[in-house]
Amino acid sequence: MNTNKVFIIAEAGVNHNGDLEIAKQLVDIAVKSGADAIKFQSFKAENLVTHEAPKAEYQTKTTGKGSQFDLLKKLELSLDNHIYLKEYCDRKSIMLLSTPFDFESVEILEKIDIPIYKISSGDLTNIPLLKFIARKNKPIILSTGMANLGEIEDAIDAIKSEKNDKISILHCTSNYPTEYNNVNLKAMITMKEAFKLPIGYSDHTVGTEVSIAAVALGAEIIEKHFTLDKEMEGPDHRASLNPEELRNMVLSIRNIEMSLGDGIKKCEKSEENTRLVARKSIVALRDINESTILTERDLAYKRPGDGLPPKLYMNIVGRKASKYISKDEHIDFENTEQV
Repeated sequence: MNTNKVFIIAEAGVNHNGDLEIAKQLVDIAVKSGADAIKFQSFKAENLVTHEAPKAEYQTKTTGKGSQFDLLKKLELSLDNHIYLKEYCDRKSIMLLSTPFDFESVEILEKIDIPIYKISSGDLTNIPLLKFIARKNKPIILSTGMANLGEIEDAIDAIKSEKNDKISILHCTSNYPTEYNNVNLKAMITMKEAFKLPIGYSDHTVGTEVSIAAVALGAEIIEKHFTLDKEMEGPDHRASLNPEELRNMVLSIRNIEMSLGDGIKKCEKSEENTRLVARKSIVALRDINESTILTERDLAYKRPGDGLPPKLYMNIVGRKASKYISKDEHIDFENTEQV
């Protein structure tokens, strides 16, 4: 994933609410936004959670009481759904990604020839699943919410043990939404320095500021949830962007990535005219007669910058005027001579 262009993943997740028509609308929104990929989530509730597994606190707030199993069962995508969405994304020229949460779902994604595997923060320590996915020999994007460096290292080692080193890592805070004081964006830099791998950010904050800031800090991948409507029923809608916000985020990221440049400090071509106008030249402070020995009191420094630059003033001091020099006329090596 290490390219000059930021890879933007529009995270639909389970915001399709189990409805294929909503999923298609989400694809259309992702395409219009200019995102590089749209990502869903692939799971079988029976393989993912026990029947008694409690909901996360944020899920209870958005969907009420009950078990994770009942919630997730309604949000499954079938093999036929996956095939349809892959064909639809291909027609719309956007990459389809999905996060598999179990072995069976990995095989479903293999059937539709998913190009990249995204692994959720919750499976960072699921070494058997990591190894299984790694053996597919495709690029892996690994989210690191809730993890410390040691756990991330274990996950990377597990993937590499299967002869797969095509790994990118995303900083993430696994709370929905994430408060700004819990983002710890500098940890993304820590991970880059520690593991020497492409890094990015999976954003669960409200708004787009942190994703944009992550790009400015060197993120090569951005993942952000989006929805048709934040008021829809479901666990993730309220922590997601609406279509307009998604478009604005993508545009902002594209502007930031252009503004980062190549890192070479130089006069840009667009600045050349300004440099001529804004910089200054050595000129005569007053009328100067021929044969006058020049001192600093004879010199002024004025725009435009089409003459000798002020930094060379000591190369002029002590020289003799070889001709009459009028006030504000350039003083240079052509109208002065060595004594």
